[in-house]
Amino acid sequence: MPAGLRLSVLDQTPVAEGSTAAQALRDSLDLAQLAERLGYHRYWVAEHHGGGLVAGPSPEVLIGPIATLTSRIRVGSGGVMLPHYSPLKVAEGFGVLAGLFPSRIDLGIGRAAGTDPMTTHALQRDRSQALLDDFREQLDELLAYFERSFPAGHLARLAETLPGEPEVPEPWLLGSSEQSALWAGELGLRYAFADFINPRGAPIAETYRRGFVAGRRLAEPRLAVAVRALVAETEEEAERLATSWRMAFDLLRRGRLVAVPPPEKAQRYFELHPEEREGQAAGRRRLTGTPAQVRADIEETAAAYGAEEVIVVTIAHDHEARRRSYELLAQEFGLEEAE
Repeated sequence: MPAGLRLSVLDQTPVAEGSTAAQALRDSLDLAQLAERLGYHRYWVAEHHGGGLVAGPSPEVLIGPIATLTSRIRVGSGGVMLPHYSPLKVAEGFGVLAGLFPSRIDLGIGRAAGTDPMTTHALQRDRSQALLDDFREQLDELLAYFERSFPAGHLARLAETLPGEPEVPEPWLLGSSEQSALWAGELGLRYAFADFINPRGAPIAETYRRGFVAGRRLAEPRLAVAVRALVAETEEEAERLATSWRMAFDLLRRGRLVAVPPPEKAQRYFELHPEEREGQAAGRRRLTGTPAQVRADIEETAAAYGAEEVIVVTIAHDHEARRRSYELLAQEFGLEEAE
């Protein structure tokens, strides 16, 4: 493993066909405990709305139970979709979590809606107008609560009485575009890039490093790259298992939210739609195969981005297959298992 390279987990809480959203949430708790035992560095849960494929609309709700059931691994959001919320509400919620679990809580902040336009509309308190694009102002306000950097006034008073103080979460900016890289660099924040959304992000990572302003937040850039991967004992088995999430995401692009299908159903789907299998392969990192194959792909991706950490998201129909994927990857990288 390259010196200093960390492995972490991004959990999108997938719902398996034939199962339930409640079971998906319980699977997340189980997977988090396994990730800690295996030696992963952090465990992030995503925010997606609208149901069907994934069951995690509220990272701030899921983080608490995960942190309670673990003791060492960092736990956080990957991420909170800030445009839906008041910065004060996010600061208060994560302040509580930081106070309960000192030095373990991450606040990954995203700009995307995390859902379709109709659900975005339903999430808004004021539905008389389109969602405002004031993310940068929201982000500045959110950081100011944790850093007590408001000028004198009523907001400064709120920052002084933030729940959980003096503990605060570790902030990260999440993104898959150049704009997020520019902001992360300008603000001197940790940056997590979603390669599984945009696999051509290496130049964007360089934009972040070039524009990074060292200061009170960080002395140097901190970059993680998030990838989608699936590991099995054989390449054939990994490819078979991976058809499940590939079918689910192909239908998602078509506007259909479905639970993650079993591999047998997904294989039949691609037999009937071979053009979809070919289309998915174009321009995407595979990171599907044996432990050695996926390790090589992960190391190549980390090197391309100059990343010190790789955050792995794995989706499979069978929870045991997902567990096994993370186990095999941890073994291949020689992560240190907790006693």
